[in-house]
Amino acid sequence: MREMVSFLTPTIQAYVAYQTASACWNEISSEIMVRFERYCIENYPNASELTQEMVDSWCRQRNTETNNTCRSRIYPVVSFVRYLRKRGQTIIMEPIIPRREPSVYIPHAFTETELKNFFAACDNLPNISKAPEQQAQRIMIPVFFRLLYSSGIRTCEARMLRTEDVDLVSGVLNIRYSKGNQQHYVVLHDSMLELMRQYDNAIREIYPYRIYFFPAKNDSFHKRAWVQRNFRSAWNRHNIGHATAYQLRHHYAVVNINAWVGEGFEFDAKLVYLSKSMGHSSLESTKGYYALTPGLADIIEAQADDDLIIPEVLYDESL
Repeated sequence: MREMVSFLTPTIQAYVAYQTASACWNEISSEIMVRFERYCIENYPNASELTQEMVDSWCRQRNTETNNTCRSRIYPVVSFVRYLRKRGQTIIMEPIIPRREPSVYIPHAFTETELKNFFAACDNLPNISKAPEQQAQRIMIPVFFRLLYSSGIRTCEARMLRTEDVDLVSGVLNIRYSKGNQQHYVVLHDSMLELMRQYDNAIREIYPYRIYFFPAKNDSFHKRAWVQRNFRSAWNRHNIGHATAYQLRHHYAVVNINAWVGEGFEFDAKLVYLSKSMGHSSLESTKGYYALTPGLADIIEAQADDDLIIPEVLYDESL
């Protein structure tokens, strides 16, 4: 978290350290706490302690927010208040968190032409600088997005993938940092494994002792903005319409499920494998992709038990 100087800084630092040690922290929560501290500094410049008004004003739902958006923005601060109350450091009451609303999330349906255009753009990045960082980008970006496309891992899992967790002999990725701390393993396709080996040899010329498989400056990993910026840049060169890097994960799931049509009892086993590979906390999360798979509804109804409920894909599953 970026350093700040305010009456809140020591307490927030202690809270973040506690959450990090408990494996209950992530990049998004860290950014929200930075924004909350800045909000308090700017709106209550003379304050010397956290007050109910500060917390309530931050947590108040905005006109532009849905319930789910508001929940995501305020939850780290609500958790911070709980942390303080349990330790007797505040008498501030916890704000009420808006009720979760079911959301219908329809990801972009990539066409073969769009994907070819996108990866062609990744392979032909402009060579605008001889600086090592820029040369590394040209090596890294085509491999990074092909890994998302071919494995279905989350963008954060790829960004934070450590070199020690990539077995370039067996082709197995050990995904330690994942949503909900669901550590899991992913087996690479043979063609992706060969590409990863070539990439590893090339990137070692620039970063011989890197910690992260896709390294950023200062021996760190890339931030979310890096993924978003480079995806949009390559996507917009030849394609129109809106798409995001994360939707490559949805594409991976849907393509796999579509390939199982007519598999009979093999379908259930493959669904379990897919769920484990994608790091879902339960099979119900994977079943949500039924709704995104064209033409599969009738097959599922014929093969599934009468009491099977096909859930929606909630927005927070994509975080």
